[in-house]
Amino acid sequence: MFNTFLPPSLILIVGALALPAISIRLRPFLLVFIPLLALAQIWSYDLGSAFTIDFLDYQLTPLKVDALSRLFATIFAIMAAIGGLYAMNQKRIIELVAAFIYAGSAIGVTMAGDLITVFVFWEIMAISSTLVLWSVDTNTAYKASMRYILIHLFGGVVLMAGIVCLAASTGSIEFTAMQATSPATWLILIGFLLNAGAPPLSGWLPDAYPEASYSGTVFLSAFTTKTAVYVLIRGFPGEEVLIFIGLYMIFYGIIYALLENDMRRILAYSIVNQVGFMITGIGIGTDMALNGAAAHAFTHIIYKALLLMSAGSVLYATGKRKCTDLGGLFRTMPLTMVCGVIGALSISSFPLTSGFISKSMISQAAADGHMLIVWMFLSAASAGVFLHAGIKFPWFVFFQKDSGLRPPEPPKNMRAAMVIMATLCIALGILPEYLYAILPYPVNYVPYTADHVLKMLQLLLFSGLAFFILLPMMKRTMTISLDFDWFYRYAGTKLNDFFVKIFSYATIKMNNFIVLQLSVFKDVILRHFGSDGAVTRTTSVGDMVQWVAILLSIYLVIYFL
Repeated sequence: MFNTFLPPSLILIVGALALPAISIRLRPFLLVFIPLLALAQIWSYDLGSAFTIDFLDYQLTPLKVDALSRLFATIFAIMAAIGGLYAMNQKRIIELVAAFIYAGSAIGVTMAGDLITVFVFWEIMAISSTLVLWSVDTNTAYKASMRYILIHLFGGVVLMAGIVCLAASTGSIEFTAMQATSPATWLILIGFLLNAGAPPLSGWLPDAYPEASYSGTVFLSAFTTKTAVYVLIRGFPGEEVLIFIGLYMIFYGIIYALLENDMRRILAYSIVNQVGFMITGIGIGTDMALNGAAAHAFTHIIYKALLLMSAGSVLYATGKRKCTDLGGLFRTMPLTMVCGVIGALSISSFPLTSGFISKSMISQAAADGHMLIVWMFLSAASAGVFLHAGIKFPWFVFFQKDSGLRPPEPPKNMRAAMVIMATLCIALGILPEYLYAILPYPVNYVPYTADHVLKMLQLLLFSGLAFFILLPMMKRTMTISLDFDWFYRYAGTKLNDFFVKIFSYATIKMNNFIVLQLSVFKDVILRHFGSDGAVTRTTSVGDMVQWVAILLSIYLVIYFL
């Protein structure tokens, strides 16, 4: 392309900064063209290409291309292009600028060959994603963004501490596979997991993402957690603790999504759930499992974006996001409904959709590794996913009761973006070999066996039956569910109020004490230096001469003695 070592991340970032200067007529074209330019640059590299620069005593590698980095960079560029198409109607240019910088920095992470470069782009991601939230310019978004940035800055500090410790102990900053056997590697692992939405700080994701605009949530869903999956595949393949963390995330996401009333919070919790599948695969650590985690990250970006585009279209058309306020929208938004259902089937791993050909690789890896308990949990979780994302989201939003709303379909560009994503979901499900061909390890897996298809259909059938049997229990109220974030959203607020009262009381007491002491000091000063004070009292010249003579006499006596 332009230059053999021109980073694709730079194309997106520079293009983002140029957007405000571009005419409004040309801007929609660039929202698609710039990411496609970056995609072409990604595929212009040969595998093994690298570019290094010297920085202080270290050698940085801002560009290093292999199958894994190219896979993630590819889907990030595709997501930026289709997200740009979807967001063409967005009037807040700051959101578009921030979103493209966000996408560019995510690509920068995937193509970095050293930990310092990873950290730099990691922090740019945190700042730019926060700007996506700030651009909404609402009080709730601002509060959520403050909680969001605090969590991510904390994660960045932890990550940087780990990198510094590792560099001090080994003298190397190369980003390669490692094991969590030292304080340095544990800190790096924790820093990565915070961005993945791992416990106990999973609450930042469903807290922040739903507060973005109809288009901002689509961008947010794609990059932060998937770059975390990428760095975990790269840095900690086979780390056994990730199996347990991943399983926790899977069921955490299912339970909280079933409790939720906000359609975008349902989908945000399902992000945690789906990332849990990927992290479980990374913990298993075999070639099959790592391929499954990478493939599932690829397909998840597509179908999750499709689901959030569908939800965003409903929000754009109605201004409502609570399931209790929606229903019956299939009458006037049939295309949005069909695309939402395709996304729901994909996330549920329905045969002939993209989720089926990626998630099944992780389950197969558990079976191949004779991990019966893990395999059973993954199978049970597949049913739970169908309950909350496969049925609950489309049922309550597009069907159930008639809400009386008759909104039109969204604008053409939004419909086009949804159709492209829906087409990709089905195309990858029918032709999985095209995705398998670009995975990091050779693939020896056939997803469409009679046994596997029948088992998945049975699982989905009975979970769907359970949903409608338990439908009265599924109806939600106007509530917000909290988990660990209770400590900083509720308890933390109460604790802050308590300390504010204590500090205010102490401040008042200290102020009163100081005022009292100053008053006493003032009285002393006035007593001695006031108009009637001893020091300033008027004295006659004769008295002064007399006292001078006495003092001189005393001095002479002392001198002669």
